[in-house]
Amino acid sequence: MARKKEQKQREEPKAATRGRAKTREQGRPQGEPETRPARLIAPGANEATDAITSEEFLAGLNTDLAHEYAAVIAYRTYASQVQGQWRMELRKFFEAEIPDELMHAQILADKIVSLGGTPTVIPAPVKQANSPREMLHFALEDERETIDRYVRRRRQAEALGHYGLAIDLDDLIQDESGHRDEIEQILKRWDQA
Repeated sequence: MARKKEQKQREEPKAATRGRAKTREQGRPQGEPETRPARLIAPGANEATDAITSEEFLAGLNTDLAHEYAAVIAYRTYASQVQGQWRMELRKFFEAEIPDELMHAQILADKIVSLGGTPTVIPAPVKQANSPREMLHFALEDERETIDRYVRRRRQAEALGHYGLAIDLDDLIQDESGHRDEIEQILKRWDQA
């Protein structure tokens, strides 16, 4: 008797939806109101900044990609322009950052394409520096901003169900945090000299 009751309860929801066909264009049951794309948010995220549609997410990834392009340009330019007693050390440092930034750009561009978007080809503005210290400060600002963007993008990726990308973004956050820490250490040594 109890088994029949359980089976009947499982079948009732199926019976309630049998007569409602979905329209081909909307992919929703006939007679139900059309809804806008869902704005998804991950648990623990800031609803004001992390609720996002797929289109907004792709735009955010393109912003991230533009900043990775800008980082490549900035580090290449700084490596060439750096002058003074720290030239050789800073030139090597800036040049060593370029492959990481290119790899980040590759990850982002590939993901944008796999999600149905088109990767940007325009870099974000590059800050022009007049001294080695200014180069380091600009690089540090950029690394901090990048970490903040990637932390936000990671939450958004998770909210949209892009769990593999969320893990990739964890790796990018780790790389950028290492860059930030190294620049902070260089600036500390600079102040002590």
